[in-house]
Amino acid sequence: MTSTQLINPATEEVLRAVEHVDVAAVDDAVARASAAQRRWARLAPAERAAGLRAFAAAVDAHLDELAALEVANSGHPIGSARWEAGNVRDVLQFYAGSPERLSGKQIPVAGGIDVTFHEPMGVVGVITPWNFPMVIATWGIAPALAAGNAVLVKPAEWTPLTTMRLAELAVEAGLDADLLQVLPGQGSVVGERFVSHPGVRKVVFTGSTAVGKKVLAGAAAHVKRVTLELGGKSANIVFADCDLEQAAATAPGGVFDNAGQDCCARSRILVQRSVYDRFMELLEPAVRAVAVGDPAAETTEMGPLVSRTHWNKVASYVPPNAPVAFRGTAPTGPGFWFPPTVLTPERTDRSVTEEIFGPVVTVLAFDDEHDAVTLANDTEYGLSGSIWTDDLSRALRVSRAVESGNLSVNSHSSVRYTTPFGGFKQSGVGRELGPDAPLHFTETKNVFIAIKEEQ
Repeated sequence: MTSTQLINPATEEVLRAVEHVDVAAVDDAVARASAAQRRWARLAPAERAAGLRAFAAAVDAHLDELAALEVANSGHPIGSARWEAGNVRDVLQFYAGSPERLSGKQIPVAGGIDVTFHEPMGVVGVITPWNFPMVIATWGIAPALAAGNAVLVKPAEWTPLTTMRLAELAVEAGLDADLLQVLPGQGSVVGERFVSHPGVRKVVFTGSTAVGKKVLAGAAAHVKRVTLELGGKSANIVFADCDLEQAAATAPGGVFDNAGQDCCARSRILVQRSVYDRFMELLEPAVRAVAVGDPAAETTEMGPLVSRTHWNKVASYVPPNAPVAFRGTAPTGPGFWFPPTVLTPERTDRSVTEEIFGPVVTVLAFDDEHDAVTLANDTEYGLSGSIWTDDLSRALRVSRAVESGNLSVNSHSSVRYTTPFGGFKQSGVGRELGPDAPLHFTETKNVFIAIKEEQ
């Protein structure tokens, strides 16, 4: 049996080894999950709701433990990791209200009564990325369980620890051990088996667009439902009429959060030409002020990259001759450290067109609103973005014109569990989160009941 040695990205020390499951283990897990799902679905909605609330309470009792695990395994700053653990709890609590609200419809028809039911799909496979492990896992786990399904999770090989702990907490909360199972392993083994196994009725994948295309193609061969949340190259559009000081002060947080390892990172800053120079003057001190360091320290704002392999990928976008406007600072010595970096390239440079997934941002000038929208849409992605303007009409026009699933005006908000999240174009298929998320884990069944005419 193969395994992965987990490395602390801030120290390069070995944390532990995690053994991988094989295809036979996946098949066994599917069989056990299928039986557990039938038991779970037969429970009264109020009982399923109580189970999710108990799960949320168990997470709440272990917030500090989960946060510490994420700091060590992923290199997330402790403040961010605490927020992530709290988000897991909150998402579970939010969807605990869903089982008793998954009501169908009564549709007026001739000759009888027509009603619809939302039936659970069965076993759902969730494949998660390494950048926000426990948070993104819970985005699939919570609504799927609320809808009456069982869930199998394949965590990313580099960062599985918090997701593995969540499965343990679910059991401690009283859920069936087979209802939520975490299966560490290689994507080519576990992930591909999720896609090919006939007992897995839906696959939720978060990761790169390249792998997402493979998941989509494999699922198509089995007519299997999928939700895909993929890459991004989001634009932060800064118009001359905005609060320029605020736009510059908040821009680093919009791209350097989680060391830029965020599919929603505003990795292209587009600035109206008339205020470009002033914006850059304001941006430089904000970038240099980003506190990069020990993720266990309370004052740290940005930690290391997740691995040496990923560090090399990010560094390839900043060769010695790169048009670096300015950089922040980063520690030297052990750890996969990369300083916040601002580039001013040509519009066609690969740093502008490709997803870097690191603390590197490009700044480009635009002439007018039409040019800004054209530039923002000049990408195969369409996940997120920001628009900075004090003109409400412009904010609405540009919001409608930018081809992106999640936009914010005068802020960098991207994801709330109370609202739908997903991308346009090659950033994904389907939506996660929001009040309708449990419905995406159900099949609609229509039943017509004939009524005899009075004799």
